[in-house]
Amino acid sequence: MEEESPGGASGDTQPCCCPSRRKPHHGRGTHRRCRRVKKRAISTCMRATQFTCMLLSYLIEHKTDKEKLVMKLKQLESSMSSGRKMFRLGNVVHALVAARRTTQLSDVVPRFCLTASNLSRALYFVCDTVLWLKSVGLRPDIDRPKWHSWATKCYYISLLLNLGRDWYEISWRLEQAIQEEKVKENFCRREVGCVKSEGFPGFLLLLFQVLKRHPALLLDLVKNLCDLPGPLDTLAIYKTNPGVIGFCGVLSSLVGILTLARPHLKLKQ
Repeated sequence: MEEESPGGASGDTQPCCCPSRRKPHHGRGTHRRCRRVKKRAISTCMRATQFTCMLLSYLIEHKTDKEKLVMKLKQLESSMSSGRKMFRLGNVVHALVAARRTTQLSDVVPRFCLTASNLSRALYFVCDTVLWLKSVGLRPDIDRPKWHSWATKCYYISLLLNLGRDWYEISWRLEQAIQEEKVKENFCRREVGCVKSEGFPGFLLLLFQVLKRHPALLLDLVKNLCDLPGPLDTLAIYKTNPGVIGFCGVLSSLVGILTLARPHLKLKQ
């Protein structure tokens, strides 16, 4: 089972917009950012292919006439996994830079969650690099199960911290929406036939409205939730099957591709 780092490989939220030669004032920083986004786009497409292969092989593995196809799908899945490891080399630095940036956030909860998540992500990339050395035969003596377990734990912790940040954002926006509802109630009481939703249905309606107004928050929540089944299964916290992991991985990858194509839909750090 191969994991994807929470929040993307580099944490870059800028669109890929390489400057032309007529605009030299953008400097090397824009070129580096553009290369990072292109690299991340390739890695995300490879991830989508990997989980699609996992899902398809799970769906057809019990059919007697599909053995060769299942074998080819699993080989392609393994190739995509190895390729993504190579693309993620050097992301430790990006994660540490992102951690330093999030320490400057004014709000305590997002500052803690995002900084700790980026540090955990950096440790995940260290473990992932060690596993890559094992897979290419440079360090055959490496204990793969141990390092894979450490990588999964770091990935899992980072996911939980990202989900904590998501829930904080949702709670804060829910509080704002509740205050707005209270103001509206004063006018609602004067209207004939005005209906007020209360209890759990009212909460769900309010939550739906909040997420509808903030699609970047919704997409980030969906992506983090879809990334959970993999580490939960690997760490034996909640056992599932490759079909569920593959489906969730494909959905998470599609969200990642969408936020790359539409940077304004990526939740800003």
